[in-house]
Amino acid sequence: VELAESGGGSAQAGGSLRVSCGISGDISRLECMGWFRQAPGKEREGVAMIDDNYRAKYPDFVKDRFIISLDSANNIVYLQMNKLKAEDTGMYYCAATTQWYCVVADFRASDFDIWGQGTQVVVSS
Repeated sequence: VELAESGGGSAQAGGSLRVSCGISGDISRLECMGWFRQAPGKEREGVAMIDDNYRAKYPDFVKDRFIISLDSANNIVYLQMNKLKAEDTGMYYCAATTQWYCVVADFRASDFDIWGQGTQVVVSS
């Protein structure tokens, strides 16, 4: 399985951006898909997860602002980011795990074993 992100860019605080993750390969192996981000000098943190039953979960710091969705027909995972803040700036990575259900993975980067190359998001205040 390979993951390829696209759609990053720049936005003003309060604005919106959408990033996409194209999935290729044997997707039947995937138990959970997620989006993570990493700002310079900070650890990678999870911002959204979704499973193939379309159950999504978010950490509190993006809840009601970010929306993850899965287009099963085209094997694409989207992350819609609204009400952006300067602290949302970072490299955004698409990730997948073949080992854990989303309810178990709980935003731990170490639980995800397949990663994309990342796409940059810059939010200016």
